[in-house]
Amino acid sequence: MQDHPDQNKNIIEDDVIIVGLFIGSPSMEDDYQINELERLINTLGGNVIDKIIQYRKKIDPKYYLGKGKLKNIYDFAIEQKCKYVVINNDISPSQIKNIQSFFKDKVMIKDRTGIILDIFKKHAKTKESKTQIKLAQLEYLLPRLTRQWTHLERQMGGVGTRGGPGETQIEIDRRLVRNQILKLKKELQKISNTRTTQKKNRKNIYKVSLVGYTNAGKSTVMRSVSQKTAYVKDELFATLDTSTRRIKIDKNNSFILSDTVGFIRNLPDNLIASFRSTLGELSDSDLLLKIIDISSSEYEMHLESINTVLNYLKIGDKDFLIVFNKIDILMDKILIDKLKILYPKAIFISAYKKLNIEDLSKSIKKKITKSNIKQKICVNYSEGKLIDQIYRECEVINMKEQDNYIEFYVSAKENIINKILDKIKK
Repeated sequence: MQDHPDQNKNIIEDDVIIVGLFIGSPSMEDDYQINELERLINTLGGNVIDKIIQYRKKIDPKYYLGKGKLKNIYDFAIEQKCKYVVINNDISPSQIKNIQSFFKDKVMIKDRTGIILDIFKKHAKTKESKTQIKLAQLEYLLPRLTRQWTHLERQMGGVGTRGGPGETQIEIDRRLVRNQILKLKKELQKISNTRTTQKKNRKNIYKVSLVGYTNAGKSTVMRSVSQKTAYVKDELFATLDTSTRRIKIDKNNSFILSDTVGFIRNLPDNLIASFRSTLGELSDSDLLLKIIDISSSEYEMHLESINTVLNYLKIGDKDFLIVFNKIDILMDKILIDKLKILYPKAIFISAYKKLNIEDLSKSIKKKITKSNIKQKICVNYSEGKLIDQIYRECEVINMKEQDNYIEFYVSAKENIINKILDKIKK
């Protein structure tokens, strides 16, 4: 069988047929999943020409779908001159191989994870994200290698690309992929070490991270809160690289705000693992802002998906605020009243229209100052530098001028107050 040049190609301006298989009876969730997959395909530039849904009592172990259904799909794809069939599930490597063998080289088969990986590859900008997505793609590719894949020695030339005695081409390809995976993991470890050094320089400042379902408006929130430009586009997984801004609320309170990769239902574990260093920003955060698109009919599922990933990363107990975004395009205004009862501490904003952004900043400030202590500090008039430090690093609640000294009543972090008190004792 000859190599097919399109096997590793992304879906760009090609016609696509979506195939969904569900066990049991139809439900609204089925429609949500299929529509989400269509949006993923659209993000790659693909054009969905049909959606074929099948309900079965159990999955076919060899072809995933029934063989008769598979033949109907193949005939329809050939008739429509359709290049790709995308299955709305993560199917096993053996099933992909069997379906691709059935389709020969005339129609290419992809599953949901393959589509997500292609989108990540399209949007990766930095060396770190490009390395992370390459690792995830190779780990996805390894168990799926067949003779139809372009032989990898042309892509990974150098030592070790020629086979030993009795070694088949597929064995060579697998060895090349394993070697490349090890190399990428070492590269990511170096990047992770650099990131750890950068974190040490920020250890004394309050850290806030944006988390949310893909396309919930995290980057727009980043732009509105920081008043600086962030990459904003209405497509899934538009942001892959962590961007960080230092935000100053007032002269005494500031924080680091980080935007991270968006989540999605059933995000593949190997993808989460590959992006662990990027998502590591979350574990170092003092506060997580869970950004929810309130205009989506699936907002509850989005919140559930966020919590699932956070639990997978073992940071489900982090301090958080729920932020319902896009209130400007919400048709059901009564929903806000209902959600205020369900989530009394939630904030309702429109990052795009900059509505209630001040409320969000105030809520973050409350979190920052929650651990502050209040203290009375008396300073002689002659201690000008110390007085300046108090005004610079503390929130002055009250100030009284006495005959020989100034009496301050301040709020600040305990370590800051202790430093000031130590200087007074000296």
